Order: sequence, then structure tokens, then C-alpha cells
Amino acid sequence: MAAPKKAVVGPLVGAVVQGTNSSRFLVFNSKTAELLCRHQVELTQEFPKEGWVEQDPEEILQSVYECIEKTCEKLGELNINISNIKAIGVSNQRETTVIWDKVTGEPLYNAVVWLDLRTQSTVENLSKKIPGNNNFVKSKTGLPLSTYFSAVKLRWILDNVRKVQKAVEEGRALFGTVDSWLIWSLTGGVNGGVHCTDVTNASRTMLFNIHSLEWDKELCDFFEIPMDILPKVWSSSEIYGLMKAGALEGVPISGCLGDQSAALVGQMCFQEGQAKNTYGTGCFLLCNTGRKCVFSEHGLLTTVAYKLGRDKPVCYALEGSVAIAGAVVRWLRDNLGIIETTEEIEKLAKEVGTSYGCYFIPAFSGLYAPYWDPSARGLICGLTQFTNKCHIAFAALEAVCFQTREILDAMNHDCGIPLSHLQVDGGLTNNKVLMQLQADILHIPVIKSCMSETTALGAAMAAGAAEGVGVWSLEPEDLSTITIERFEPRIQATESNTRYSTWKKAVMKSMGWATTQSSENGDANIFSSLPLGFFVVSSMIMLIGARYISGVP
Repeated sequence: MAAPKKAVVGPLVGAVVQGTNSSRFLVFNSKTAELLCRHQVELTQEFPKEGWVEQDPEEILQSVYECIEKTCEKLGELNINISNIKAIGVSNQRETTVIWDKVTGEPLYNAVVWLDLRTQSTVENLSKKIPGNNNFVKSKTGLPLSTYFSAVKLRWILDNVRKVQKAVEEGRALFGTVDSWLIWSLTGGVNGGVHCTDVTNASRTMLFNIHSLEWDKELCDFFEIPMDILPKVWSSSEIYGLMKAGALEGVPISGCLGDQSAALVGQMCFQEGQAKNTYGTGCFLLCNTGRKCVFSEHGLLTTVAYKLGRDKPVCYALEGSVAIAGAVVRWLRDNLGIIETTEEIEKLAKEVGTSYGCYFIPAFSGLYAPYWDPSARGLICGLTQFTNKCHIAFAALEAVCFQTREILDAMNHDCGIPLSHLQVDGGLTNNKVLMQLQADILHIPVIKSCMSETTALGAAMAAGAAEGVGVWSLEPEDLSTITIERFEPRIQATESNTRYSTWKKAVMKSMGWATTQSSENGDANIFSSLPLGFFVVSSMIMLIGARYISGVP
């Protein structure tokens, strides 16, 4: 029998990472940043109508509990004492809106996910209240008036769900992004749960003034949101409360960051001008602008990057958001069935090494930065009889890279200093074809940390560094043991620019397809409102089917 693994010496820190597709719990050694153990649970997404995306808050919560318990079991099998876990950080999908009953602890409606488009008419009606433009909102929040953010999702729920209306009238309703729902539940729920959020998540609601770092009464009045349902806003690194159940009962929850801010911290982008790109369900490029709020002239967001302690300064970031990145791989798997696992896309793309003139615009939820066009829809164009599933797989990966270049171009214009390299993280970065494509299309080096779990690492760092915990120092040398992988451009800039130019032409063709009616009603006039991309994809499916039936590979 093999001898048990020697117990790890030194304080450990856990991190909850609650994402759109899954929940995870990971444990790190705070002295070396070594990932010791993890567990992951995939989540269900519901699509009740066209453009609607929902999740069950109870399923989210139970998945987090399961991940914590399973990880603790695995640590025991490794002969690691879970009493060494001194703190827990929380990182979460942002903007996703949850509202629940503080008396019963039950969700009052499904979580409305950040990708959800049902609020387009809500946005249009709110826009009419602002003569001329939406600078009233953007000047306070750094955000455009868009379906993306929590305030309009909450407004829609308040307008349409009687159960929620009644709970608000009776003073029983609490609102929060996913971090608030988790922290409230984990710290006791109906028995004294802490109703709070941090500045990074608050800054994504469109109700938070990023200058005063407070909920803004004028914004709440504009959206007609009662302020008494909002959580208290804390910094990203302080003790919010203690775990009240499970294997880690009594351990403090002391870090909280929206997932993209957590990745920025995990990548140690603490200096002004440092940037990272996270490849998850969506794609999010953040550039640290230090203590300055830099407002974009090119379609980017201004957001709170982090505030690592109650008495520490706030730092800001410019952000470019792409709605669909890893989600396009999942779509190829679940909707088209041309791959059986998400990992298989790399093999298919590698077989051909080119899209052969095929371009994929995955605007399933409209286009985010720099266009902010909710009417755009998915499109696959440039198809010929030679096109096969390998070319489509390659085009899907290329689409992620082209969208990143659009954001990086906008960021370079706003900041005035082009990036010399791009730091990357997220699950999709394990795909080496994607990483090489990204370097080719940007024509700058792409730097990948061999620690792919930088979102979890950032949440753990914030938790371990909190006052009263103090087991993690946020100095750059703390991560010196983490190796990197570097991808250099392999094509000429002229080729990169030509492909990018064709991509931009395809983007223009994807815009203006959907209508407010189709976004709101889902099944109303469904065929008249379907985007051209639907018919292109349908033709492609029939083409692939015919080729396989005829025995053509």
C-alpha cells in the first residue's frame, strides 16, 4: 500500500468560483499559490423563450455546497487537514440577478442571467426618459444603458412577477447578484445571513455610483428600484461573515470579487496599464487604469477593478466584454452536435489549420463591446461545398480571437499606449490552437500562466489578505513560482489584417436582424423574426448531413 501523501504545511485558502456553466471550489496553499484540490459541478441553463436565459438559484447554491464538501473529502484522501483552511473567497458571474424572500430563504424567481435579452423594450422605454443620450447613467456608472446589467433585469422582474411585487410591498424581498445570494445563504440565510456585495459586483448593477462608491438615489429613482432591497456594499477583501454549515463551518468568508476582477487580481495586474483577457463563457478584457476613471470613446466600459481592504484605495479598469466565447464551443456540442466534448474542437480545428474562407459571428445574444447592438444575431458565412465541420470549428475559435482584437483596438485608442503583449486565463486557454490563433490575429505575444485558475486564485488572494486573516501577502514575488507559456505570432501582419477586415465585413451583415417583439415575446411571429444566421446555419446543417449520408467525410 502506498504511503499517504505528506500533509501540506502552512495556511490554506479556499475559493468559490460560481460561473455561468459551472460552480467550482478550489483550495490553494497561501505560501506558494499551489492549487491543491478542486471539485466542479456543471449547471443547467434554461431558455424559456427566445433570448431568455435563466438559472435556478437553489441549484446554484446546492452546487456550491456540493463542491465544498467534495473538495474537503478529496483533501482528506490526500491526508491534508481541512482545519488548515483559514478563509474562503467568492468569485461569481456578474450582472446575473437574483431576488429572494428573506423570511423563507426561497428564491422568488429564477436568476436572470447576464446574457438574457428579454429587457430590450425595458431599455428602450428607459432611454425615452433621458433626453438626447444615456450620459446620465454612464457618467455615474461607467456603463451604457443596456440589457447586460442588473438594474434593467430587476426592473423587468418587478414589472412582471406578481410574487416579487408582493414580497417587495411586504418588506420581504432582497436583491443581489450571485455573490450576494451565496454569501447570505452561506453565512446563515434566514438565521442571520449577511446581505452584502463588494464594490466590483455593485459596479455592474447600474445602480452604483463608481465615484462615491455608494448606491445612488438618483439612479434608483430613475430605475424605480426601492433601495431597501439592496445589499450593503463592502470592499473586496474583508471578513463578511462565517460559514454556518458543512465541513468548513466557522471559516470566515473574507474575499469577494466579480469573476473578471478576480482574474485581474489573480494575474497580478496591479499596475496601471496592465491588462488580461479571460476566456470563459464570454470573453472579458480588462486594463487596469489605477485610481483614475477613464471613460471610453470607443464602446468600452469603465468599471471598478478592485478595492482590497476597507481602508485601501479603489482601482478602476477599462473593460471590453464579448458575450459569446466558450459558449460557442458549447453550442457546437449541444445544438449542432458536431463535437461530443468541448475539448474535441481543438482536434477538429487542428486538422485543417484554416477556416477556408468561412467566418462565424456568434452574436447569439447580440453584440457587446464595441458595438452594443442587441439586434445582432449569429451568422456563418463564406460557406462552399468544400466546407466541413473542421472549418466551422476553426472559424468558431477564430471568432473568439477576432472579437478580442476588436476590444484591444478600442482599448489601445482609449489608453493611447498599445499593449506589447496580452496576459490570458480561463478554461479556453488550454486550447493551444486558440492561443496561437490569438497571437496571430493580434500580432503580439500571448502570455498564458500555467495556473489556468487565475479567477479562483484572485478570490483566494483577496480572502487570505483580508484584515483579521492575514495569511496571504499581495506582493508580486508571491507568484514567482508560477510558470508561463508564451505564444508568438507566426503569420505576417498583412495576412492578419486581411482576415480581420473580412471578419469586420461579416459583423456588419449580422447586425439589425432581431426586433424588440421577438426578444420580448419569444414565440411571436417566430419565422418573420428569425435572423438570416438561422437560415444559413440550417443550410449548413443540411449540407453536412447530405455529405455524411453520401459517405463524403
